[in-house]
Amino acid sequence: MRALIAMSGGVDSSTAAYLAMKKGYECVGANMRLFDGSNTKDAEDAAAAADRLGIPFHIIDLSAEFRCEVIDRFISAYENGCTPNPCVDCNHYIKFGAMFREAEKLGCDIIVTGHYARTECADGIYHLKKAADESKDQSYMLCSLTQDKLSRVYFPLGDMQKSQTRQIAEELGFPNARKHDSQDICFVPDGDYASVIEKYTGKTYPCGTFTDRDGNILGTHNGLIRYTVGQRRGLGVAFGRPVYVCGKDPASNSVILGDESELYSTELDIGGATYTAEPFPERFRAEIMVRYRRKAAPALITVTGENTLHAVFDEPQRAISPGQAAVIYDKDEVLGGGTILP
Repeated sequence: MRALIAMSGGVDSSTAAYLAMKKGYECVGANMRLFDGSNTKDAEDAAAAADRLGIPFHIIDLSAEFRCEVIDRFISAYENGCTPNPCVDCNHYIKFGAMFREAEKLGCDIIVTGHYARTECADGIYHLKKAADESKDQSYMLCSLTQDKLSRVYFPLGDMQKSQTRQIAEELGFPNARKHDSQDICFVPDGDYASVIEKYTGKTYPCGTFTDRDGNILGTHNGLIRYTVGQRRGLGVAFGRPVYVCGKDPASNSVILGDESELYSTELDIGGATYTAEPFPERFRAEIMVRYRRKAAPALITVTGENTLHAVFDEPQRAISPGQAAVIYDKDEVLGGGTILP
């Protein structure tokens, strides 16, 4: 079986390529060029790892798809008062979307990545599960994978600890064996989301008002895109006590501030919901992770439409942010997920 290895240039995908070869796959390496200014060093590291393994290597230009499906969605979400997770979109539309089309062109049957997650097949149904190394688990980012895609992916690192990955890379002599993991969104390397949005759009986002829940004006903000629910620092106003961003209203260009207690809520609505293994029952109990790395919390979930869900948590959750992914778990298995609605 022929496998396309998505090689980012990091230690994880390089080691995944080796493990796929060890499993008997005929491997083809590919590095995705996603945007202008993509790190050429990463592509070089990916090429070096492929060369060391003796496998063919390609650089695939997916910049047009990435701009449309990831960057433009990211910008639109911020402009509409939401806080997106572009890595979830990248996995859905690019790594396990556009890359499948590229795999077919190269005659590959499956895609292999360095994600820390596991798949299991039971009675012909594929299940997506958390990684053995929970500190590196990336199942949250893969919540939109369907049966068709789960049947054509392989995550060699799912049962491993990160320390084992690095050890294998060192034994193989990979130059990236000790390369640091990326902590930033790839197209926002310095974490300054607002500057990136202004660069791509050419817009200057107008100042507006800080208000409380009752609409009382508390001050002036520097543009709606510079704030996210739960934010405390960088507000540019002082009240003599901690205040937090509790909401945003694009229609009035206002940012709502309040005490920490106002960040907590017990309900949310989910749009664009998909399931990984089996359709959701009309009403069911599960756990929901409302932000990457956040502890999943138990909730009662009701199907409210073709792709919409409503959830009521057992305990109030802090800083639920529209635009983030809400991922539904049954213990260590991903049941599905969607986007938190305003």
